[in-house]
Amino acid sequence: MELLEAIHTRRSIRQYRPEPVPAEAVRTLLGAAMMAPSAGNVQPWQFVVVTDPVIMNQVKDVHPYVGMAARAPLGILVCGDLRLEKFPGFWVQDCAAAMQNLLLAAHDQGLGAVWTGIHPVEERVERYRSLFELPAKVIPLGFAVLGWPVKPGRHKERYKAERVHQNRWQG
Repeated sequence: MELLEAIHTRRSIRQYRPEPVPAEAVRTLLGAAMMAPSAGNVQPWQFVVVTDPVIMNQVKDVHPYVGMAARAPLGILVCGDLRLEKFPGFWVQDCAAAMQNLLLAAHDQGLGAVWTGIHPVEERVERYRSLFELPAKVIPLGFAVLGWPVKPGRHKERYKAERVHQNRWQG
């Protein structure tokens, strides 16, 4: 799949077939996530790979928009590790870039995925921290729910010329 095709056809997928995702595919996803840019190249991310159906079912109880996790074969929790930070606060951008790489790699592999946000909603952060027994300096950014899609996403043009400004704000 070409890069622009992947960007234009990737969609949030919330319905999955029950087949598991092979370990090698998970390794490919994580390798792509870890290729993301980061401030000072410190790569302040940590990942929790979830394949246990019991835990996937529990995830839906800690986040109001993750009900699909109970029917998915895979979840990946993307976290920022403040112990690795060189430039405080940039972990959010760094981990968001890692999450986007992970989603694009999933799409390239034929997987469906959806990014469910955790940070900065403190209640969600604390619930994920508790469920996954995260250290105090590790903050969950988002939970990617993944699996083989029941149906693929479709391309829809989203370019909006009125949101593009040249040289200075116009409008």
